[in-house]
Amino acid sequence: MKKIIGLLTAVGMMTAPVVNAGTVTVSGSTSVAHVMEVLAENYQQTAGKSVEVQSTGSSAGIRAAKDGTSMIGMSSRNVKENELNASTKEVVIARDGIAAAVNKANPVTNLTQEQISKIYRGEITNWSEVGGEARPIVVVTRENGSGTRGAFEEIMQLQRTVNGHKVTAIIPSAQVGNGNGMIKTIVANNPYAIGYISLGSVDDSLRALSVNGVEATDSNIAAGDYQIARPFIALINDDAPESAQTFLEYIMSNDGQHIVAEEGYIRVQ
Repeated sequence: MKKIIGLLTAVGMMTAPVVNAGTVTVSGSTSVAHVMEVLAENYQQTAGKSVEVQSTGSSAGIRAAKDGTSMIGMSSRNVKENELNASTKEVVIARDGIAAAVNKANPVTNLTQEQISKIYRGEITNWSEVGGEARPIVVVTRENGSGTRGAFEEIMQLQRTVNGHKVTAIIPSAQVGNGNGMIKTIVANNPYAIGYISLGSVDDSLRALSVNGVEATDSNIAAGDYQIARPFIALINDDAPESAQTFLEYIMSNDGQHIVAEEGYIRVQ
């Protein structure tokens, strides 16, 4: 089991200022945190520098970087222009696919993006409509505020505008799972469920669908052929302490990118 490095409570870090410039503080996306914790552990072992990583969600991580309550923020969705200061820099540290996943007993192996979108909108409700058994589809989604959900909704056009505000178009009856682990458990235990998780979290408990005839693999994402993909972003202000800049340089180094690949994500250099 992987060690979690310096995991802080969400309440303490979301409001507390950075007080120890020697400790690199990182917060944000739960998806990015998975690989960030491993990077932090290896960095501490090789450089002897302290790194604290906390999972608070992409939106909270973006705010923390902007406000300076964390030295580095993490996001697993594209960052909006109005969420940043002029001095906030975005660095793509890895790329990840979002897998549409089904139970291993499900005979369906491929869906189009349009079919997946219609399933999540409630316009396709039975597996028989997409080549499966005559059984109702159990739709499973991530919680509100999840970077994975935000990226999935954006890519799959699962948002609509109400009174000038974007809201989800995912059916209200969808089951909600907090984190990749819970989504995997729900889908692995229900032969008629469909969910979406980070490709790096796919294991033998379920099966990732091909989308538009393209398998969900690292090579297909790197080539741009698999379309349900998103960046893993680190956010840092220009005036962040040198210790934070040095840790980010380590992440982008060959050693750091090797860890990214070992953890099942796609290196960016």
